[in-house]
Amino acid sequence: MDTTTSHKEGVAIIALFGRIDTTAAPQLEKELNTLMGEGKRKILLNFSEVTYISSGGLRVLLSTAKKLRNPEDKFGLCCLAQEVNKILKLAGFTTIFTIFSSEGDALDAWK
Repeated sequence: MDTTTSHKEGVAIIALFGRIDTTAAPQLEKELNTLMGEGKRKILLNFSEVTYISSGGLRVLLSTAKKLRNPEDKFGLCCLAQEVNKILKLAGFTTIFTIFSSEGDALDAWK
């Protein structure tokens, strides 16, 4: 898994590439914890190039959502590929996370 991080309108956007499996999940968790440690409290994960997410990846998402619980905090996912959306749905996570169809939709909603 590779990532790139950009910042728009006060939101840290992490674009993810590849598979989020048990090997990649700790790397993602470290990146998210670093952002939160820097005071970033609005984080959007762009899944447009993610082909798979494992239970380890789901755990990282859940852990991050629990850390971003203050009213001014925002944590969301966008651009889910069909297969990833299916995995999230089967795990019951589509009701836990805010999911947007695009980065623009998330930025508009969080203004």
